[in-house]
Amino acid sequence: MPLLAVAQNANPLFRTNIASIEDSLLVWRRHLHQYPELSNREYKTAAYITARLQKLGLEIKTGVGKTGVVAILKGGKPGPVVALRADMDALPVTERVNVPFASKETGEYNGQPVGVMHACGHDSHVSILLGTATVLSELKKEVPGTVVFIFQPAEEGPPANEEGGAPLMIKEGVMDNPKVEAVFGLHINSQTEIGTIKYKSGPTMASSDWFTIKVKGKQSHGSQPWSGIDPIVVASQIIIGLQTIVSRQEELTKAPVVITVGKINSGVRSNIIPEDLTMEGTIRTLDTKMQEDVHERVKLTATKIAEASGATATVSIDTKTLVTYNNPSLVKRMLPSLEAAAGKTM
Repeated sequence: MPLLAVAQNANPLFRTNIASIEDSLLVWRRHLHQYPELSNREYKTAAYITARLQKLGLEIKTGVGKTGVVAILKGGKPGPVVALRADMDALPVTERVNVPFASKETGEYNGQPVGVMHACGHDSHVSILLGTATVLSELKKEVPGTVVFIFQPAEEGPPANEEGGAPLMIKEGVMDNPKVEAVFGLHINSQTEIGTIKYKSGPTMASSDWFTIKVKGKQSHGSQPWSGIDPIVVASQIIIGLQTIVSRQEELTKAPVVITVGKINSGVRSNIIPEDLTMEGTIRTLDTKMQEDVHERVKLTATKIAEASGATATVSIDTKTLVTYNNPSLVKRMLPSLEAAAGKTM
């Protein structure tokens, strides 16, 4: 039987203990929301987490994967080693919501000053994991096995030329001492009704591949476009071409595909056709074979469209995140716990 179900069935104080930390959860989440930090820069966040974990009498490791925090709870009964994971970094987004705990923090991203905000729920994830650690620590004697609490930095991706996130934590042995048998996590969603838990076996969150396309044309005056090769026009055609990969080339009844261009940089003056252009974007897929096929089609589409206009295009694709795959047998074993928490009409 899953860990939380054992604890809940064995100890009638389980729900009472959860209710007792409700106010603390609110305080933690609002503090973290007000003071967010970017990937690999979560120093104050890590210190805040550590200070609360120290009160629980857990074995604590800091500086894992640069700023990550790991806490270990050894239960009073024999059982497996299970990890619970939350991400803790924020995004380069300026908050515009008028609440007392709104973020006013700023940082630097890709050499540019930016606002910083928990726009993806990581403040809630950290608070939930702190709450879980608190409750399970109070019921330590009833816990079968060992629980490893992983507070992961840089989920959104480390800065350029830096290591970070889950790969670096794994590289530094977060899964080895003690040897973790299974990892569980969650993600909040503003579209999910309160009191509802959603789950999915198999591939559930898409892989994330980041691409860069550099288009080289020929500079000319804006009044004489025929004397140059406009990389901005070529890039706009490439962007439309990329969308036809999604709408006309991939079998979307099998699995979804998303291609997004999120950044374009070119030119210095409004009346000069520039020589080159750089665009950056992301590819999301849920199927490994489709992922490989999309990569090839992105390269083919960009290079051939550029060639047709007399320009050139080079494409580089960096695989950032693999598909999140929920082990079907673990999902099945966890269902009693989910149903106990939220009922069977999920």
